[in-house]
Amino acid sequence: MVRSTGTGAAVCALGAAAAWHIGPAATWLPPVRRALAPSLDGQGRADHVALTFDDGPDPGSTPHFLRLLGTHGVQATFFLVGTSLTRHPELARTIVTAGHEVAVHGWDHTRPWLPRPSRDLREVTRTAEAVRRVCGTDPQWYRPPYGILTGGRLAAARRAGLRTVLWSAWGRDWTGHADARSVEASVLEDLHGGATVLLHDADGWSAPGAWRATLDALPRLLAECRGRGLEVGPLAEHGIGRAPARPPGGPSSG
Repeated sequence: MVRSTGTGAAVCALGAAAAWHIGPAATWLPPVRRALAPSLDGQGRADHVALTFDDGPDPGSTPHFLRLLGTHGVQATFFLVGTSLTRHPELARTIVTAGHEVAVHGWDHTRPWLPRPSRDLREVTRTAEAVRRVCGTDPQWYRPPYGILTGGRLAAARRAGLRTVLWSAWGRDWTGHADARSVEASVLEDLHGGATVLLHDADGWSAPGAWRATLDALPRLLAECRGRGLEVGPLAEHGIGRAPARPPGGPSSG
C-alpha cells in the first residue's frame, strides 16, 4: 500500500510538472488566446494596429524592410533572435536608429520539447541583456519562438521583466508557397482595430526567400490600415500595458 501510494504521488507530480510545462502552449490557438488572455493576443487600442516582425536581424532582408517602412513613415516592433543580434550588432542598432522598437525572441529558435526552466531563464535573460548592451534600449516584450509558450518560458519572461505577447493576425509568411497575395489575405482575415500583426523580416527559420512575399505585401497592408482609419505603429504605442519592472539584482546573462 505504501509503495502504491508513493507511485501514485510520483505520477501526480509528473503530471503536474507536465501540465505546468505544456499548459501555456494552448495559447497558440487563437480562440484560447482571445477568450482567456486578450493582452497575450495583442489586443490594444481600437484605433491602432501593432506591426511586428520576428526572426531578425538579417543583413540580406531586414534592410529592405527598414527602407520600406521609412518610406511610409511607419515604425514597428522587431523581435530579435539573440544569436542573430550578436552576429549583426550594427544592423540591430540601425533598427533602433530608424525609430523602431526592439524586443526579445529568445537566444535561438528552438522548440521547447522538454521542460528546461533554468535554461529558459538563462537564455531569455541573456537575449534581453544583449539587446540592452547592443541597442542601448530596454526591451519590454517577449515572444517565444514559434509562438509556443511553456511554463518555463513564461516564468523566464516575467523574471526578466518582459511582457509576453503573441499576435492577433499573421501573414503565414514562412512557407515556400507564400506570395504577396496570400500574405495579405491571411492578415486581412483577422485584421481589426487593436490587432497585433505578426510578420517575418528574415527567413532563417522559414522557406528560403519567404521574406520577399512579406515585403511585397506590406505596402498594401499599410494602405488597407490607413484606409480603415487605423494608425500603424509599434507595441510601445499599442496600449496593452508596459512590462513589469526588472527586479533589482536580477539573474545575470550567464
